Amino acid sequence: MSRLTGMTPQEIVESLDQYIIGQKAAKKAVAIALRNRQRRAVLPEEIKDEVTPKNIIMIGPTGVGKTEIARRLAKLDGAPFVKVEATKFTEVGYVGRDVESMVRDLISTAVALVKDEMKANVEKEAKEAAEEALLDILLPGSSSPPPEGADAKTPVDPKGKHTRDILKKQLRAGELNERTVEITAGSGRKPHVEIITGSGIEQMGFDFGNFSPFFQNSKKTRKVKVSQALEILEAEQQEKLIDAESASELARERVHNSGIIFIDEIDKIAEKEGHSGSGNVSREGVQRDILPIVEGSTVYTKYGMVDTSHILFIAAGAFNLTKPSDLIPELQGRFPLRVELESLSAKDFREILTSPRNALTRQYTELLATEGINLEFEDEAIERLSDIAAEVNSRTENIGARRLHTVMELLLEEISYDAPNKSGQTISISKDYVDERLKDILEDRDLSRYIL
Repeated sequence: MSRLTGMTPQEIVESLDQYIIGQKAAKKAVAIALRNRQRRAVLPEEIKDEVTPKNIIMIGPTGVGKTEIARRLAKLDGAPFVKVEATKFTEVGYVGRDVESMVRDLISTAVALVKDEMKANVEKEAKEAAEEALLDILLPGSSSPPPEGADAKTPVDPKGKHTRDILKKQLRAGELNERTVEITAGSGRKPHVEIITGSGIEQMGFDFGNFSPFFQNSKKTRKVKVSQALEILEAEQQEKLIDAESASELARERVHNSGIIFIDEIDKIAEKEGHSGSGNVSREGVQRDILPIVEGSTVYTKYGMVDTSHILFIAAGAFNLTKPSDLIPELQGRFPLRVELESLSAKDFREILTSPRNALTRQYTELLATEGINLEFEDEAIERLSDIAAEVNSRTENIGARRLHTVMELLLEEISYDAPNKSGQTISISKDYVDERLKDILEDRDLSRYIL
């Protein structure tokens, strides 16, 4: 019997289909990459470290789903994920973001994910502790245990305990929510100082102890309502109950084995064939700096050393003016899988508007429902919206599905503006309404004011 757990490649693709239209080749490639990680997890130790991810380059115009595929893949796996833009990096020796910052961003994301999970596990305990702390503020001296330094044989005031029990019931029933209390709370975090080194900018945590009041924990006394005080105290208790060191260790393990880094606009740092100049030298410098990260190296972070050998790298670019072969050969070799994503047609737009779980028509329907408006889209209106978006993309810069956001905002601008005055109404979006609202972009050849 197979020891594998998790989703099969077919199940992964089916899950991606719920949010992303088309792009079967790209979905299949990332599904296999994720499944290979599951397969690697059950391999014998002697071969496990030898199996490295097969990194992927996605080639396709903007707005066709490259980033969304990678982001949804990470979410399916619960994996730490970060998106970076290759154009934001500068080669070593220049002022700007260094390439190692992508790894530091990833481990920071992983630590946040792990801490959220740990906080969820102690939520009940933290809530109870927060209630007790708040009751101590509302009724000083009523807590069951004697205060520190008091005679342990001193009996608890039964009257005070009775009052405390009544307050606890009122607190849980929300009857005290509007009362104002004074609490002393804060992040309790040690300061982080940016250190500029030869390898770039790194945020590092130092314990300055009591050298200066400036470096002491940032606790403040303030007056807030009971409902807000309870939230603040609960968050503080959660921080106390989780082990930050264990969180960092688990986060590093997740980054090592399941982290995903999405490098967008990698085509912008490719060297155009037959061209030379300082710009191309700089672009090649960034490629060479990225290379050891993708090959597998150790990066120092404030959470400890991070090995990048088994991080999955997914690169993406339109490659309009360049091609993948314009990247330096060593970097090309580290992205053995290449998938081309297709441009979106009017038919694809129709599906995007209606089929995914996060379909745009559903988003706007739910948004306006908060104002008491029942928004309905006729089939002919959907067809017309799709045709208009495709036409505008063909006449101007093709920004893929992002064009739908433009036409939808223009279409529903007046309805959204007047929504508070139309509560209780049912508004039907027809083909004629679409033509009326979007006639300007159909008639005006200068569409610059409508481009995102």
